[in-house]
This record gives sequence, structure tokens and C-alpha cells, in this order.
Amino acid sequence: MYLCFRLPPFGSPRIRAVKKEKKLYLWDWSAVADPAARFENLVACQLLKYCHWVEDTEGFRMELRYLRDTDRREVDFVVLRAGRPQFAVECKTGERAISAAIRYAAERTPIPLFYQVHRGDRQYARGRVTVLPFVEFCRQLDMP
Repeated sequence: MYLCFRLPPFGSPRIRAVKKEKKLYLWDWSAVADPAARFENLVACQLLKYCHWVEDTEGFRMELRYLRDTDRREVDFVVLRAGRPQFAVECKTGERAISAAIRYAAERTPIPLFYQVHRGDRQYARGRVTVLPFVEFCRQLDMP
């Protein structure tokens, strides 16, 4: 019986990343009471499903991790393909400006793309960061 899953951190030495703290998510994201935590849990489940799908259909070893430094700046998810970062995702419930944690990580990590997903309608890009609705994000990555 699976109730939850844990994500390890993605360690980048240039940002003094945490190495051992794991994050915990529920498979049944609808059981989370707080709307912001529920949305983050939904995105975690979808990204993990995406990683499993790519492993099964394309044969690449996929990993889902998160990024946090010792100063508590955090990017919610980092997707790795064969050990290399492909993209990072930050979850926000509203259509806000680009997260300070994403800007910080974009300057100091080898992650090529950053997404800030939200439940609204606005979509825009600045540099390596794209802010877009979660539904559009799923569509762009051809998520199952």
C-alpha cells in the first residue's frame, strides 16, 4: 500500500544546497487541506508520473528532486534525465511575479529551463524562466 512518496534534494555546490532533507508528498493529493500545499502535491504527483512515463516509453533513467539551499531558498521540483537536470518547476497558487528563489537558482545552477506554474491564466517568459498555467505546462511537455 502506497500512501506517500519522498523526494531527495538536488545538490548544486554553487548554492550550498541541502543534501539529506527529503520532502514528503501524498499520492492522494486531494486529501491535503491547505490549497497551496494541495496544488504543490498535485504537481509533484503529475511530475512523478511524467518521470515514470519517460522511463517506461523512452528508457531514460528519470528522477524527481527538489532544490533548497542552506538559506531556505527553494525551488519545488527539478526533473533529471540520466542524472542531468532538464528543468525546474516552482508552484504558485496565483499569477505572481517570478519567484526570487527561481531567479537565484537560474543564476547559479546548470538547470537549463525554469517553469513557474500557477492556477491562473497569464503566461509570459523572461530569460530561462517561463510563467504559465499548470494546464498549459502539462500540454507543452505532452504529459500523459
